[in-house]
Amino acid sequence: MDIQDDKKSKLKKRPPNNWMVLLIASLILIGFYFVFNPQDKNIEKVDLSTFIEYVNNEEIDQIKIKDNKIFLTLKKDKNGNTIEKYAIKEEGQSVYEILKDVPEELKNPQNLKIEVIDTEGGSIWKDLLLSFLPFLLLIGFFVFMMRQAQNSNNQAMSFGKSRATLVDKETQRTTFKDVAGCKEAKEEMIEIVDFLKNPKKYNQMGAKIPKGVLLVGPPGTGKTLLARAVAGEANVPFFNISGSEFVEMFVGVGASRVRDLFKKAKKNGPCIVFIDEIDAVGRQRGAGLGGGHDEREQTLNQILTEMDGFEQGTNIIVMAATNRPDVLDPALLRPGRFDRRITVDIPDISDREAILKVHSKNKPLAANVDLNKISRQTPGFTGADLENLMNEAAILSARQDKKKVTMKELEEAIEKVLMGPERKSRRLSKEEKKITAYHEVGHAIVGHLLKKCDPVHKISIVSRGMALGVTWFMPEEEKHLYSESKFNDELASLLGGHVAEKLIFGEVTTGPSNDLERATKMARRMVTEYGMSSLGPTIYGEKNHEVFLGRDFGHTKNYSEEIASKIDLEVKKIVERAYTRAKEVLQNNLEKLKEIADKLIIKETLTREEFLLFFIEKTPIPAAVKDKLNK
Repeated sequence: MDIQDDKKSKLKKRPPNNWMVLLIASLILIGFYFVFNPQDKNIEKVDLSTFIEYVNNEEIDQIKIKDNKIFLTLKKDKNGNTIEKYAIKEEGQSVYEILKDVPEELKNPQNLKIEVIDTEGGSIWKDLLLSFLPFLLLIGFFVFMMRQAQNSNNQAMSFGKSRATLVDKETQRTTFKDVAGCKEAKEEMIEIVDFLKNPKKYNQMGAKIPKGVLLVGPPGTGKTLLARAVAGEANVPFFNISGSEFVEMFVGVGASRVRDLFKKAKKNGPCIVFIDEIDAVGRQRGAGLGGGHDEREQTLNQILTEMDGFEQGTNIIVMAATNRPDVLDPALLRPGRFDRRITVDIPDISDREAILKVHSKNKPLAANVDLNKISRQTPGFTGADLENLMNEAAILSARQDKKKVTMKELEEAIEKVLMGPERKSRRLSKEEKKITAYHEVGHAIVGHLLKKCDPVHKISIVSRGMALGVTWFMPEEEKHLYSESKFNDELASLLGGHVAEKLIFGEVTTGPSNDLERATKMARRMVTEYGMSSLGPTIYGEKNHEVFLGRDFGHTKNYSEEIASKIDLEVKKIVERAYTRAKEVLQNNLEKLKEIADKLIIKETLTREEFLLFFIEKTPIPAAVKDKLNK
């Protein structure tokens, strides 16, 4: 049976909703009420004297008596219309007593038709229904409560069922065309797709299908999308579940759900089971203080058994994603379980451009949009960041009632994603605006004049997020290795704002606090991790900091207190050296600092081209030319 047919059959067997049963029962009761209590038509009421007058004038065609009501059907008028009226008599009074003064010939049955409607038979059933109605309502209430309790029991018993969702191959199919970048990761995945499509080719060579594929990378790099693309390319069932959905408050639920998940997968094999954020259940066992989480460890043990236990040849590929591979249990990473470990890294320039093209397919772009330039302005952006960037640009364009997304909206979106939206409500005083301008220009001048710093892209004193201003440096090319001289130049640039405030105003404000924090962290990493100090090429302390409480308590530093004191001195020495370099640069360019700051106060934002104009050497005009110009 096909998976979709199986779904439909399950939907057909599903019991009707309790509220629907109650609605039907209510409608039946209302129907009984209207049957036994018919409503009178909207007819005119007359008194008994008018009734007697109608009889004397021979205007009545027929009389019907029902209980204490007399229904009159008058003779048709000139237009052939029949008129009905009614009168009320006393209880037990006969109609002949009312018509006693009417001549006998007018009461003759040939002239006056009188019919009495019997209502005694209906009243018995009505009385019975009214008598038993409260009991029927009580019985219905108890049945409803029992069914609710039964459903609650069913839900309690369903805790052990897997929460994995089966992705619809037709409506939600994803292929490698939908995944931009990730070239190396896609090449690794192509082998798995080929194995799922042509297993005989590999089985003839004695090759076994990989049991598991672990996708490792920062958040937002496309690990989940890549897993779905594999299922779409292979055209096999794809079960998706999060690691946090295994463990509940009941003991044994996690292991039960793992068993149920793999049971479903075996029925639909060959297939792919994707566990997102597997570190939620795959953390190293016995790492917590006083023992680990028992339920989580049982769940992990069941996953290990299902992936590589006594049962063989299941044709199930388990794919998992995490951004914390350092905390996973070693038994989960051994060959036979997760055989392949694929790194999905942050995209480079070409990958970013390809990702931008994918996310701009349904967005109208203006002719001046250069996605290559945007990709160069977004180093460190993940695929999710780039998708958010294009969405923000589209929102900005729609807000301004534009028909197409232009380069201006894309550049504004980059700043919004990186630093937050403009805070136009934050009004700076003249003094604060001046201090912020000198601070940001100090960063820019030091960074521009030191060779190893990235080029200045923009300077702004418009508040964004928590920052009063920003100096934006833009690398010209992707870098993977950083030298000691680059760190020293960047440290000096970080301290440029602090130095500028000290030189111009004679004191510093709280503005450079974040710069000092970043500079101190960078200097400490140079000493303890990179060996860029007089302490030599030695790493001090753990590079990968574990999050387990037990390891924190059991951890001892791998250096003495004497070395710790030397580390502090080295960090201070590096920061002070950077401060001295920044001070020298700004003292030698004090006039330029004031000139650029004054311009920034007026314009609030300076682009790269506007900033570089201040550093163009102007050719001096000869004296003879000056004289001619003066004449």
